[in-house]
Amino acid sequence: MNLKNELQTIHNKLDVAKRKLNAAHERGDVDVVKQFNKTIDALSKKRDSVKAQLNKQLNQQGKDLSSLPFSRALTKQEQADMGKLKKSVKGLVVVHPMTKLGREMGIKEVTGFASKEF
Repeated sequence: MNLKNELQTIHNKLDVAKRKLNAAHERGDVDVVKQFNKTIDALSKKRDSVKAQLNKQLNQQGKDLSSLPFSRALTKQEQADMGKLKKSVKGLVVVHPMTKLGREMGIKEVTGFASKEF
């Protein structure tokens, strides 16, 4: 399963467990409260683990792109016709500064990374 999908399902399960915990608190059912507290703790640990894996993948992807020998900011014309640019430059990876990867790498403008000059 994709890590993002797994994280989303964990968030959904956690939300359901928290709602059921609140309902159990209102009823005063101590055994069910204990059960849901254990479930919430387990799901929180799993969520933190998946988030750490996603962060590690993002860091690795940023390092891989930074290690490519050529990078430069893309002009507005190149950004407008991205399909043509990607067809002309094999292996081009474009990173936008507003994406997670772009924020992680600290880029300020749309940048292209490639193995050879373009």
